[in-house]
Amino acid sequence: MDEDFEFFLAKMGPDIHRRPVPLSSIERYRGKLPDQLLAYWQEHGWCGYADGLFWTVDPQEYEPVLEAWIGDTSFMEKDAYHIIARSAFGKLYLWGERTGHSLKIFAPGTYCFPSDEVAPDDDLDFELRMFFGARKRKENDFADLFAPAMNKLGPLGYDDMYGFVPALALCGPSDLAHLQKVKAVEHLVFLAQLAPLEVMTPP
Repeated sequence: MDEDFEFFLAKMGPDIHRRPVPLSSIERYRGKLPDQLLAYWQEHGWCGYADGLFWTVDPQEYEPVLEAWIGDTSFMEKDAYHIIARSAFGKLYLWGERTGHSLKIFAPGTYCFPSDEVAPDDDLDFELRMFFGARKRKENDFADLFAPAMNKLGPLGYDDMYGFVPALALCGPSDLAHLQKVKAVEHLVFLAQLAPLEVMTPP
């Protein structure tokens, strides 16, 4: 195990709800996602970290989410993207086959954070290690609601998330009283239908 993933586990571990990754999935994404990520999948599976605050996911399961959010946008012309991870509240981490970790979407707020920085092809494994090493609990814990939500609603399964009902895009409040445990893929697709994706750019 490399030092970046060890650092990630020290901050975010141990894993929960580990699902072994079938060889067919490894082969499906060979040449599309970094070999380093495929190695992580083989060793650690798809699972949750930080008690379910952060999840590595099967990109194939999240293809409907990807299509719902960026299928009709210019991002699809820029690169071929795959969702490789998400937060308990619907922050989506997209990986571009050419551009690496270049796009994040915060689904409840219907906005995204693109990056113009492109890693050289031979540095994508290094960038992937940096991606995991840089992950923090705080960036995934919307308004510090994770612990209260888990206490009130119970822990998440691999296919669950905490969603605001009514959705923030429908002017729902962003507080504990309006959080529910929902199925992640279905809820994320639903959120994509509520408002156009807003692109956030640095000042």
